[in-house]
Amino acid sequence: MTIEFINAVLNDLPKIVATYNSTIASRLVTADLEPVNTASKEGWFVSHSPDRRPLWLVLADGEYAGWMSFNSFYGRPAYDGTVEVSIYLEEKFRGKGLGKICLQKAIEVSPSLKVNNLLGFIFGHNEPSLKLFYAFGFEKWAHFPKVANMDGVERDLIILGKRVS
Repeated sequence: MTIEFINAVLNDLPKIVATYNSTIASRLVTADLEPVNTASKEGWFVSHSPDRRPLWLVLADGEYAGWMSFNSFYGRPAYDGTVEVSIYLEEKFRGKGLGKICLQKAIEVSPSLKVNNLLGFIFGHNEPSLKLFYAFGFEKWAHFPKVANMDGVERDLIILGKRVS
């Protein structure tokens, strides 16, 4: 399988949102409880830039497979070298090793983007994502117990971090 990462453009936002929305029902990946719409994500989209905070489409053999983004952490200048990496894949591409390829890409490009630390914000019950990040040397940097309420079930948030440069 040939994997490509291409910079997203505004016309890609509907498919990015559809991929994101496809994860909501599982209560495993995101804290949104209802689907979001494209208009609500426009500000998030424009906060990305190829040279500092990329938002990439992930293509597998030329087919759209999902997206990956770097998001600013905490929004103050002293934290510019730390970003949250997000990976969202289409259902048919989940569990096939594409997450590993995405995370490896994130680690490799971080120095060129002046990123020193990568973070993953992962629910404590999301074992596949925790396993993926731990396999790449991420460590638990924070544990927020029972901070999310999902349909009456309280969930922990784990922040995994890795120094990349």
